[in-house]
Amino acid sequence: MNQQGVRWTAEQVLTLAPDDASRKAGSRLGTAGPWSESGCDNSSVWGLCKGSGSRPYQTVVDTGGLGYKCSCPSRKFPCKHALGLLLLWAADERAVPVVGDGEVPGWAEEWLRGRRERAEKKGSETAGPAEPRTADPEAARRRAEKRAERVTAGAGELEQRLADLLRGGLAAAERAGYGLWEETAARMVDAQAPGLAGRVRELGAIPGSGPGWPVRLLEECALLHLLDRAWLGREGLPEPLAATVRARVGVPAPPQGPPVRDLWQVLAQYDTADAKLTTRRIWLYGRESGRSAMLLDFGAAGRAPELALPVGRAIDAELTPYPGGGQLRAALGERFGAPLAAGDPPPGGTTTEAMERYGRALRDDPWLDAWPVTLSGVIPVPPGEGGAEGWQLADAEGESALPVTPGAADRSGLWQLVALSGGGPVTVFGECGHRGFAPLAGWAPGEPEAVRLR
Repeated sequence: MNQQGVRWTAEQVLTLAPDDASRKAGSRLGTAGPWSESGCDNSSVWGLCKGSGSRPYQTVVDTGGLGYKCSCPSRKFPCKHALGLLLLWAADERAVPVVGDGEVPGWAEEWLRGRRERAEKKGSETAGPAEPRTADPEAARRRAEKRAERVTAGAGELEQRLADLLRGGLAAAERAGYGLWEETAARMVDAQAPGLAGRVRELGAIPGSGPGWPVRLLEECALLHLLDRAWLGREGLPEPLAATVRARVGVPAPPQGPPVRDLWQVLAQYDTADAKLTTRRIWLYGRESGRSAMLLDFGAAGRAPELALPVGRAIDAELTPYPGGGQLRAALGERFGAPLAAGDPPPGGTTTEAMERYGRALRDDPWLDAWPVTLSGVIPVPPGEGGAEGWQLADAEGESALPVTPGAADRSGLWQLVALSGGGPVTVFGECGHRGFAPLAGWAPGEPEAVRLR
């Protein structure tokens, strides 16, 4: 089998699971028992899975473009049947044999052909100079101006709310409860400023959140005030910073600029969720360009986002960046072939260098919570060791260390990192910010395979 058709490991398959329940259910289906008519070629896998009904579920996976199709009613992507099929493909070449041209079953070939045609159409639409997306550019300009007016009105109202809060004292925020913040957030939604609404909701969760909450509330209020004032004075800002302000406020903008083709190493993938939305973040590193990039995908409440990439592998693909200073978000474009072996971890540095990189990024985006960095030669230090109050990542050669973010300290991934370390230095990728370092993946010395920590 050529390099494009290399089979993944079970761990790489399970990184695609949208949640723990799917991971467990998919593992139970990763044996030959429930499957029939399974097969694969260098870019796809298919099979029939026996279910509770009279007809088996038709499951097909595009391993080159990472797409999934199953006749089951699940709303998760990938579903447990797709995960089980991939696990079987990873473990048993006899159960999922390679077939020749013309041997793909019709139901699978129809879906795969449709995906290829849609990808080709999308590629032809995006090739060459960008065309206006509307037949009436003047109407689009008027709509944009109208939205900007609404956002400006919302920003002005928010400034008044912040002034009232500070005038009455921060203690009043705890007495007022969450309802006041939710009402203010709703007003920002009405003003078509979802970015402001999200930050207001975060403010509402701070009062009463534990010791030191007034300091945290004041810090976040200052950042929100800064964003408000930046929007109101955006015409006097340099364009990269103005684009960042528009993005932080929530004004949509398409990806811009020439696409960057590279062998993108998939470093981490994780979901965060609230009552309305599930957000998936995927961190990539360009092996040739040395650039970092973040893909975002969204799913409605209770439904996993569709985009999923195998952590620990690399994809030959084009990414188009979004506008804004210091913005790493990009849109995934055309992919060329199936995921490949990723090779060594990205180049790393010390904990001091990590904080310096985060500090430099803040100059371009003052509202940045964290920045992707790779630490090399660090040792995980549990609470209590060496007088540490919480988890830390300490430089093996030196006296500096980074605290681990409080949220990350509650995860079992830190103990995985300790086991990976065995008391010695390891390489760790994660997000470095003002709250500390959130580890997402780790590598043992001399090992190219990443261990997922979240």
